[in-house]
Amino acid sequence: MSTTIRAPRLDELERLRDIERLAGIRFAEVGLADIAAHEPESIDTLVEYLRDGRAWVITDHDAPVGYAIVDVVDGLAHLEQLSVLPNRGRKGLGAALLVHVCDWAASRRFDAVTLTTFADVPWNAPFYAKHGFRVMDDAEIGPELRDLRAREAEHGLDPSRRVCMRRDLEA
Repeated sequence: MSTTIRAPRLDELERLRDIERLAGIRFAEVGLADIAAHEPESIDTLVEYLRDGRAWVITDHDAPVGYAIVDVVDGLAHLEQLSVLPNRGRKGLGAALLVHVCDWAASRRFDAVTLTTFADVPWNAPFYAKHGFRVMDDAEIGPELRDLRAREAEHGLDPSRRVCMRRDLEA
Protein backbone atom coordinates (compact mmCIF):
# COMPACT_ATOMS: atom_id res chain seq x y z
CA MET A 1 0.00 0.00 0.00
CA SER A 2 1.36 3.41 -1.00
CA THR A 3 -0.40 6.07 1.09
CA THR A 4 -0.27 9.83 0.98
CA ILE A 5 -2.20 12.50 2.87
CA ARG A 6 -3.11 15.51 0.77
CA ALA A 7 -5.95 17.91 0.04
CA PRO A 8 -8.73 16.33 -1.99
CA ARG A 9 -9.27 17.38 -5.58
CA LEU A 10 -12.64 18.82 -6.58
CA ASP A 11 -13.40 15.76 -8.69
CA GLU A 12 -12.92 13.54 -5.61
CA LEU A 13 -15.50 15.17 -3.34
CA GLU A 14 -18.29 12.77 -4.29
CA ARG A 15 -15.88 9.94 -3.44
CA LEU A 16 -15.57 11.40 0.08
CA ARG A 17 -19.33 11.21 0.45
CA ASP A 18 -19.18 7.57 -0.69
CA ILE A 19 -16.44 6.81 1.84
CA GLU A 20 -18.57 8.26 4.64
CA ARG A 21 -21.64 6.31 3.53
CA LEU A 22 -19.70 3.04 3.43
CA ALA A 23 -18.00 3.73 6.77
CA GLY A 24 -21.39 4.58 8.25
CA ILE A 25 -22.74 1.10 7.50
CA ARG A 26 -20.73 -0.20 10.47
CA PHE A 27 -23.01 1.75 12.80
CA ALA A 28 -25.94 -0.47 11.84
CA GLU A 29 -23.93 -3.40 13.19
CA VAL A 30 -23.99 -1.84 16.69
CA GLY A 31 -27.67 -0.86 16.71
CA LEU A 32 -27.29 2.61 15.23
CA ALA A 33 -28.99 2.15 11.87
CA ASP A 34 -30.11 5.80 11.86
CA ILE A 35 -26.45 6.87 11.87
CA ALA A 36 -25.76 4.51 8.97
CA ALA A 37 -28.58 6.20 7.04
CA HIS A 38 -27.31 9.73 7.74
CA GLU A 39 -26.42 11.63 4.57
CA PRO A 40 -22.85 13.04 4.40
CA GLU A 41 -22.01 16.72 3.96
CA SER A 42 -23.01 18.22 0.61
CA ILE A 43 -20.50 18.80 -2.16
CA ASP A 44 -20.91 22.57 -1.61
CA THR A 45 -19.99 22.18 2.06
CA LEU A 46 -17.02 19.97 1.21
CA VAL A 47 -15.86 22.62 -1.29
CA GLU A 48 -15.87 25.16 1.57
CA TYR A 49 -13.68 22.88 3.71
CA LEU A 50 -11.34 22.35 0.77
CA ARG A 51 -11.06 26.06 -0.04
CA ASP A 52 -10.41 26.86 3.64
CA GLY A 53 -7.61 24.28 3.77
CA ARG A 54 -9.46 22.12 6.31
CA ALA A 55 -9.97 18.90 4.32
CA TRP A 56 -7.59 16.00 3.69
CA VAL A 57 -7.68 12.59 2.11
CA ILE A 58 -5.51 9.60 2.73
CA THR A 59 -4.89 7.79 -0.53
CA ASP A 60 -3.78 4.40 -1.70
CA HIS A 61 -2.03 4.78 -5.05
CA ASP A 62 -3.58 8.27 -5.29
CA ALA A 63 -7.16 7.02 -4.77
CA PRO A 64 -8.89 8.37 -1.62
CA VAL A 65 -9.63 5.66 0.96
CA GLY A 66 -10.33 7.98 3.90
CA TYR A 67 -10.78 11.62 4.74
CA ALA A 68 -10.96 14.18 7.53
CA ILE A 69 -12.49 17.65 7.78
CA VAL A 70 -11.97 20.21 10.54
CA ASP A 71 -13.99 23.13 11.89
CA VAL A 72 -13.02 25.80 14.41
CA VAL A 73 -15.22 25.58 17.52
CA ASP A 74 -14.68 27.77 20.59
CA GLY A 75 -11.33 28.83 19.15
CA LEU A 76 -10.07 25.25 18.92
CA ALA A 77 -9.61 22.91 15.98
CA HIS A 78 -12.59 20.54 15.92
CA LEU A 79 -12.53 17.24 14.05
CA GLU A 80 -15.87 17.29 12.28
CA GLN A 81 -15.49 14.05 10.38
CA LEU A 82 -13.00 11.25 9.99
CA SER A 83 -13.98 8.30 7.81
CA VAL A 84 -12.04 5.39 6.32
CA LEU A 85 -13.36 2.73 3.97
CA PRO A 86 -14.34 -0.31 6.07
CA ASN A 87 -12.19 -2.66 3.99
CA ARG A 88 -9.20 -0.41 4.76
CA GLY A 89 -9.93 -0.17 8.48
CA ARG A 90 -7.55 -1.29 11.23
CA LYS A 91 -4.50 -0.53 9.10
CA GLY A 92 -3.53 2.79 10.70
CA LEU A 93 -5.11 5.03 8.07
CA GLY A 94 -7.51 6.73 10.48
CA ALA A 95 -4.68 7.16 12.98
CA ALA A 96 -2.50 8.72 10.27
CA LEU A 97 -5.26 11.17 9.37
CA LEU A 98 -5.71 11.99 13.06
CA VAL A 99 -1.99 12.71 13.46
CA HIS A 100 -2.14 14.91 10.36
CA VAL A 101 -5.08 16.89 11.77
CA CYS A 102 -3.30 17.36 15.11
CA ASP A 103 -0.08 18.45 13.39
CA TRP A 104 -2.05 20.89 11.23
CA ALA A 105 -3.78 22.31 14.31
CA ALA A 106 -0.50 22.63 16.24
CA SER A 107 1.15 24.39 13.28
CA ARG A 108 -1.66 26.96 13.42
CA ARG A 109 -1.19 27.39 17.15
CA PHE A 110 -4.50 25.90 18.23
CA ASP A 111 -4.30 24.80 21.87
CA ALA A 112 -6.23 21.60 21.26
CA VAL A 113 -8.31 19.47 18.92
CA THR A 114 -11.83 18.60 20.03
CA LEU A 115 -14.45 16.24 18.70
CA THR A 116 -17.79 14.68 19.58
CA THR A 117 -18.26 10.94 19.33
CA PHE A 118 -20.03 7.89 20.69
CA ALA A 119 -18.69 6.84 24.09
CA ASP A 120 -19.50 3.16 23.64
CA VAL A 121 -18.67 2.43 19.99
CA PRO A 122 -15.24 0.75 19.73
CA TRP A 123 -14.02 2.76 16.74
CA ASN A 124 -15.19 6.03 18.32
CA ALA A 125 -14.22 7.19 21.85
CA PRO A 126 -11.93 4.21 22.61
CA PHE A 127 -10.05 4.83 19.34
CA TYR A 128 -9.59 8.52 20.10
CA ALA A 129 -8.56 7.81 23.72
CA LYS A 130 -5.85 5.50 22.38
CA HIS A 131 -4.56 8.49 20.40
CA GLY A 132 -4.31 11.00 23.23
CA PHE A 133 -7.85 12.36 23.48
CA ARG A 134 -9.67 12.52 26.80
CA VAL A 135 -13.33 13.02 27.66
CA MET A 136 -13.98 16.64 28.56
CA ASP A 137 -15.56 17.69 31.83
CA ASP A 138 -18.82 19.56 31.46
CA ALA A 139 -17.17 22.76 32.70
CA GLU A 140 -14.64 22.61 29.83
CA ILE A 141 -17.27 22.56 27.10
CA GLY A 142 -17.59 26.00 25.52
CA PRO A 143 -20.76 27.59 24.15
CA GLU A 144 -20.16 26.68 20.50
CA LEU A 145 -19.47 23.06 21.38
CA ARG A 146 -22.63 23.01 23.54
CA ASP A 147 -24.59 24.34 20.56
CA LEU A 148 -23.05 21.66 18.35
CA ARG A 149 -24.12 18.95 20.79
CA ALA A 150 -27.64 20.40 20.89
CA ARG A 151 -27.80 20.27 17.06
CA GLU A 152 -26.60 16.66 17.17
CA ALA A 153 -29.42 15.83 19.59
CA GLU A 154 -31.94 17.56 17.30
CA HIS A 155 -30.71 15.27 14.51
CA GLY A 156 -31.37 12.19 16.62
CA LEU A 157 -28.00 11.56 18.25
CA ASP A 158 -28.65 10.40 21.82
CA PRO A 159 -26.70 12.83 24.05
CA SER A 160 -26.40 10.19 26.77
CA ARG A 161 -24.25 8.10 24.39
CA ARG A 162 -22.13 11.01 23.14
CA VAL A 163 -19.01 12.58 24.64
CA CYS A 164 -16.87 15.60 23.85
CA MET A 165 -13.19 14.77 23.69
CA ARG A 166 -10.06 16.90 23.62
CA ARG A 167 -6.41 16.42 22.82
CA ASP A 168 -4.16 19.19 24.07
CA LEU A 169 -1.42 20.20 21.66
CA GLU A 170 2.13 21.31 22.31
CA ALA A 171 2.88 24.79 21.06
